[in-house]
Amino acid sequence: MISKEKALEILKANIKNKNLRKHHYAVGAAMRTLAEKYGGDPAKWEIVGLLHDADYEETKDDPDRHGLVMAEKLAEQGLADDIIRAIKAHNYEHTGIMPESKLEWALVTCDDLTGLIVAVALVHSAELARVSLESVMKKFSSKSFAAGADRERIRLCEDKLDTPLEDFVGIVLDAMKGASEVLGL
Repeated sequence: MISKEKALEILKANIKNKNLRKHHYAVGAAMRTLAEKYGGDPAKWEIVGLLHDADYEETKDDPDRHGLVMAEKLAEQGLADDIIRAIKAHNYEHTGIMPESKLEWALVTCDDLTGLIVAVALVHSAELARVSLESVMKKFSSKSFAAGADRERIRLCEDKLDTPLEDFVGIVLDAMKGASEVLGL
């Protein structure tokens, strides 16, 4: 497995947009915390979160390749098969690789949720510290708010991770609050 520092080097080499990198930091923080809940390796799960969209700038106009390009690059560096599979499976609608493990489903379900939480924070003076679970849940119910955040993917936490939605949102929100400095929120 690679170190977090190496994962950050890969991320910075592939994602030039600083705001896009912040999305990766948010998902990385969420995945580290989710690993602790679901019995995974926190370092490995964080690396998956940090690198899951690292091919986005290259594949944004070709969603069928999203996840596959980075997975191939990481395979060439000898990363573990479960990391590579999770990155492919997080875009299962296009790659056809269905998520199976808790690692894979955690990535699928927290990916869009981090974006929703950032949007709520921006409404609250761009401070995660001021965001409550209640405010996120209220905005979750408003389909027009942060419309790009796929609520159905987030809700999969209930079936695939056996975690009630509100509990899952609380876990991810707390993880992001812990990373607020690197997120700039």
